[in-house]
Amino acid sequence: MTFPLLDRGKTYTATVQTNLGTFAFTLDVATSPCTTSSFAQLARQRFFDGLTFHRIVPKFVIQGGDPNGNGSGGPGYTVVDTPPSDARYVRGVVAMAKTGAEPPGTSGSQFFVVTGADAGLPPDYALLGKVTRGLDVVERIGRLGTPQTEAPTRRIVIRHLTVTA
Repeated sequence: MTFPLLDRGKTYTATVQTNLGTFAFTLDVATSPCTTSSFAQLARQRFFDGLTFHRIVPKFVIQGGDPNGNGSGGPGYTVVDTPPSDARYVRGVVAMAKTGAEPPGTSGSQFFVVTGADAGLPPDYALLGKVTRGLDVVERIGRLGTPQTEAPTRRIVIRHLTVTA
């Protein structure tokens, strides 16, 4: 899959409109040029519109971006941006989900937002950005999960996701 890389000299903001409110995050183009560019391309194609947050773990993460809605899907390709060894997944950090078998920094379309103080994850997940607006919305969504099953207690839909410079 080829797509144009985002300009490292610009600041890009992803805005996620959900049925529970809107939040936004700044893309970390410097650390993850391929990941952020792929994410922006998917947003331009309206890939995320209508998808759900299929995994919600209270005080840990909310995860969305899977076209299958169950954690098994993606865009049909992956990119890799190895995260820095000191990457920390703390409240408000947005990163890309991957399977345990995939190399560090592999990403498709599934992303997560950390809702706990510190997720305690190793630096294996490509950094996408940091929430700059609507952290209260993220935290509200984060309370709507069942800890044992990680399933949402309510359907949370991404109505529209845009990336702007």
